[in-house]
Amino acid sequence: MSDDEIARGYPCDDFVTSPTLKAWRGVTVEAPVDAVWPWVVQLRLAPYSYDWIDNLGRRSPREPVALPDPRVGDKFTAAGGRELGRIVSVAPGEQLTAAIMGAFMSYVLVPRDRDTSRLLLKVVMRTNRLVAIGVSVGDLLMARRQLLNFKQLAERHRR
Repeated sequence: MSDDEIARGYPCDDFVTSPTLKAWRGVTVEAPVDAVWPWVVQLRLAPYSYDWIDNLGRRSPREPVALPDPRVGDKFTAAGGRELGRIVSVAPGEQLTAAIMGAFMSYVLVPRDRDTSRLLLKVVMRTNRLVAIGVSVGDLLMARRQLLNFKQLAERHRR
């Protein structure tokens, strides 16, 4: 993550004042934003990280599924056949922000040039310091895998 990416405002910041946990992740995707956005939208179907851990071994879809753009109030994701979290803010093609288990997270798409984009994720949470440390370590592993999966899928299926 660059200093500019960390310093920018994220929609999740509007939902948590004085967070004890702030975590940023980002990947460069060799595909335009419009090839990455459909994969972010597919978070509603599955978590796209380590399926054997957070999806009870069920594989997250590896082919694009035609889904409408999400709306505020829609479920955020599904894991192990259960709906989890809610979408709290969305700007189609630009950002999706959700709340899950006390954390708020924003997925933000930033175009770099015609064929490259950045997929950024910021997670904020107000909790005690010990929980924040545990969540941060877990988020590092799971969110990194999720973003890398989206990168791989968007690059493979780019328009």
